[in-house]
Order: sequence, then C-alpha cells, then structure tokens
Amino acid sequence: MLHINDLTYRIGDRTLFERATAAIPTGHKVGFVGRNGAGKSTLLRIIQGELGYEAGSLSLPSRTRVGAVAQEAPGGSDSLLETVLAADTERVELLAEAETTTDPHRIAEVQTRLADIDAHSAPARAAAILAGLGFNEDEQGRPCSEFSGGWRMRVALAASLFAEPDLLLLDEPTNYLDLEGTMWLESYLKTYPYTVLLVSHDRDLLNKVVDHILHLENTKLHLYRGGYDRFEATRRARLELQMSMKKRQEAERRHIESFVERFRYKASKAKQAQSRVKALARMKPIAAVLEQRVLPFKFPVPSRLSPPIITMEDAVCGYEPGKPILSGLDLRIDQDDVIALLGANGNGKSTFAKLLSDRLKPSSGKVRRSPTLKIGYFAQHQLDELNLAWTPYRYYEELMPDKSEAQRRAQAGAVGFPGQKANTVIEKLSGGEKARLLLALAVFHKPHLLILDEPTNHLDVDSREALVQAINEFEGAVILISHDRHLIETSADRLWLVENGTVKTFDGDMDEYRDRLLAARRGKATRGKRKSTDDTKADQRQASAKRRAGLEPLKLEAKKWESAIARLTEQKDRIDAALADGRIYAVTPDKATKLNQKRAQIIGLVEAAELRWMSAQEAYDKANRL
Repeated sequence: MLHINDLTYRIGDRTLFERATAAIPTGHKVGFVGRNGAGKSTLLRIIQGELGYEAGSLSLPSRTRVGAVAQEAPGGSDSLLETVLAADTERVELLAEAETTTDPHRIAEVQTRLADIDAHSAPARAAAILAGLGFNEDEQGRPCSEFSGGWRMRVALAASLFAEPDLLLLDEPTNYLDLEGTMWLESYLKTYPYTVLLVSHDRDLLNKVVDHILHLENTKLHLYRGGYDRFEATRRARLELQMSMKKRQEAERRHIESFVERFRYKASKAKQAQSRVKALARMKPIAAVLEQRVLPFKFPVPSRLSPPIITMEDAVCGYEPGKPILSGLDLRIDQDDVIALLGANGNGKSTFAKLLSDRLKPSSGKVRRSPTLKIGYFAQHQLDELNLAWTPYRYYEELMPDKSEAQRRAQAGAVGFPGQKANTVIEKLSGGEKARLLLALAVFHKPHLLILDEPTNHLDVDSREALVQAINEFEGAVILISHDRHLIETSADRLWLVENGTVKTFDGDMDEYRDRLLAARRGKATRGKRKSTDDTKADQRQASAKRRAGLEPLKLEAKKWESAIARLTEQKDRIDAALADGRIYAVTPDKATKLNQKRAQIIGLVEAAELRWMSAQEAYDKANRL
C-alpha cells in the first residue's frame, strides 16, 4: 500500500501540497484527478523519487517495483519489439547470466526464476501489447528511429505495461493514442494484476477502469470509492453537506455572540455568558466551499445556409498523383450534423478533415460547398504553430483591426483571458489555455462547420464537459476526431468510419465499434454489418439521395419538438426564479398562486413535448439505420 502522510511541497511561493494525506490500497486501480496545474504530475515524480518534499512522508512496502512511462521517447536502432523486451530488466539480466554461468546450482536457480516469470513467452506478450497499441508485425521489427515522436511514445507506454511493475504510474497515457488505442488500453488495464495510479481527464476511461478516485483540490488529497461518475456525485453531496453545516454553524455563532453581547455584564447571566464565550473558542470553523468554476466555451451563432452545406460525389484525394489516400467518397453534411470520425491513426481521418476544409483538393470526383460556407478548424498540431512571443491580445489586434482596445480586451476576456491575462505571452500559457485560445480563434468568424481534431488533449474533465455543452448548443455542423469516447457519445449524432481507403457511415454505436475493434486486434473475423458492393456507384448515390429526402421531414419534426422543450423550459426557469424570492408569498400571495398554477401547466406541456420529441427522434433514428 502507498501511504502519503502530511505531505507538503512548494514551488517557489506556490504551495501544491500542504499536509496532504492518502492511502492507496494494494492491487487497486486509482484514477488521479484535479485541475490542470494542481500538481498531479508533480506527485507522480515525488513517488518515483525524482523530487524531494518539504515535510511529511511517503512510504511503500519494501521491494515494491515502481514503473512509469519514460519522459523521453525511445530512439536508436533497436526494433520496437527489442525496446519493449528490454523494459523487463530482470529477464534481460537472467538471460545474460544463463549464457555465462557455469555453476550447476546457479544455473538451476536462473532457469527456475526464468520459468517463474514466464520469460520464454515474453516476446509473444510484448508483441501483443504493441499490436494493441497499433503496431503491426512488420512495424514491430523496424527500428524506433523510423517512427515519429508520438508513435515512439506509444512504444514507451508499451514498455511500461510489459514490465508489469507493482505500482504502475500513468500520466495522461491516452494523449498519444487514437480512439482505437484508448479502447485497447482500457481493456488491458481492467485486467492489470497490480496497483495502478492513473492521471487522466478521460471520463470514460476513469469510469470503466478504476475502482477509486484520488482527488487533488486546494492542496489536499481525498480518496473516493468508485469511478468518476460516483466520485462526482459523492463529492457534490459532501460539498452540499459542508455548505449546510457551515451555514448552521455561522447561525449558531451569531446567536451565541448576540447572547454574550447582551448578558456578559449582567451578574445573573455572567456565568452563562462566559460559558458561551468558551463554547465559541472551542467551535472549530468549518471551511468555506471554494469551487473553481470553469469558464464555458461559447461558439457564436452562424448564419443559416440551405442544406446541404457540403456534398461529395465519388471524390478521391491524396498527396501524390496516382496514390490516393481516400476514394469513393459519396457523402453529405448538413448544418445541424455532429459527426464523429472513427478509424485508427494513419487511416486518413486528418486527410479527410483537410479535404473538407479545402486545405486539400480532390484529385477526381466532386466536392461541392455552399458558396458562403465558413469553416473553423482546430487541430493539435496548431498548438505548436502559435507564435510564442505573441499574447492573446495580440491575436485579437490582428482579428479586430478596426475595433477599440476596450472591445478587443472584452473579446479576449470573454474567452478566458481577462485583464492582464490577455497580455501573457503564449509561451507561458498552460496547454489548456493554449487549447482554449485556439478554439476561440477557430470560431471567431462564426463558422457554419467546425472541424475539431483531438480538441481535448490539454483539457481537464470539467473543461471537457464545458466543450460537450458548447458543441451540443452550437447551431452549426461539427466534424469530431477524438480519442475521448465520452465526448463522442455525448455530442455526436452520427458516426463515420474511415477505413480501407474510404469513409462510410457506421451503423452501430460505440459499444459495437469497441467490440469490433478488439475482435480485429485479437485477429478474429468480425461479423459487423457490411454494405453490399454489388450495386454500382450511381445506384448507391441515387439510393442515398432518396434516403436523405425521406429523412428530412423526420429530422425537422424532431427539431421542432426539441425547440418547444427548450422554450417551455425557459418559461419554467423564469417562474422558478420568481418563486425563489420568498417575499412573493407575503407581499403578493395571489401572484404566487398563479405562478405555481402556471408552473404546473408548463411541466405538463414539457412532458407532452418530450413524448412527442422522443417519438419523432425514434422514428428518425430508425429510418437512419435502415
């Protein structure tokens, strides 16, 4: 068991941990969460012995092997498989000793230990891990130096998993993975036999893998049982109880102070007053609830365009003549579509995004866009393209040359850079702040289509929830490429699969896709739905056009009731706000009665509208699956 007792650690004048205490149970999988910059990565480095601490203690059972993903990506001429095998240092040393030792007793000991650690099956286990993280058999035999930094970080992750330490420390392991790699890692960690401490902002991963949540907040550590959803509910209940107890204590304190003030100089009450003074001194103050609110993402409302906003007919695209990356693209995008692209890295998702955004021209076929279509584009590589010497305000000077300084600063403040924060050079912004700035720049011109390529890598859980809300409220189309399954499931209404050199609609849900993926990576044949290839492309386009025409009325019906629900809910919220003022019952009781009656009517109308919406949405979903 990992014991953290009264740990205190500071960086300069900033305190990250102050008398922080927690106990991580042996064999459990613990998700480590907290706001960006709170100190999660720092604690992992302290556990590894890379950093000292000011006070307190940290202890582990003797001979505990602690493992983490290497900070630097592996390189050199060693193959991927050799690099991963080298991570099990005991096996490497025993195999070397087995080649040189001549002592019969030591030979027996070495061979026995090699059998105990299952050394001879190690190459197969290492290959299985590499395959799960996206490397085929040919790639596993190639040198690390041939791969990019992101792919080599996957090799570093594979090495740490293969070594199977007693305490496995993982710091945002999905940042270098695609959705497929993330799903495989989820499956692998579920059966990992030892203790795991996992820093992650991936809500789905935290719900499906861990059995405890360690929360870092206000320099303290709190351990909760269960996954992330349970943690969130438990923490919310604890905060509400703490707030209630503090209010009661403050009321009691005011009552006692009033009594003391009134009677401390009266002889008949002096003894009681002194008793209450002592009670006040013994009353331990309950800490105020200090919650850090996440600034919402606000995507501006674009103008309405006639559908569709983009169509593709037998489009083909690539980077070299005669070498297409994607072909046979027959697709349509409407302004209210939120589409998630599935498919392993290297299959062409980013290429497809470039084709949509007109950064890449089709080599044949047709791509038609609305003449006034505006497209916003966010991609992780753009973080590296920000001018590190500029400030957020400098970007708004470029975007708003004809506006006043006050107007530019108001715009910067609205997206998370108020006051002097807008004058901070980009180099000193956190990854989350840079991502927030990039998103704000991407939507500045009110795009009709927003392409988001891995937007969550530097966002914490609460910021990811804010992004989900912004996408769901956005009145334009969204193309989403993400390894965050929760983001996809809570915002996307359509799934497209980028695979085998083309893009097709995926008719299942994310659970079906996960099962299909894991079966494929285990080398098993899948039995998912497959579209017929016998029809000619012209017949397919004709059938697709008829299908869309039939879907349009169903989609409009669902939208109509969705709008009605939103309108009625707004009315109910206004009534609730009025009734929340207790004076209305004393000053205008008749008005309060009428408002309560109106509220009851609205609730009935909302329920009826929800039934109509559910029926319309079900009809649309059913027709969309045909």
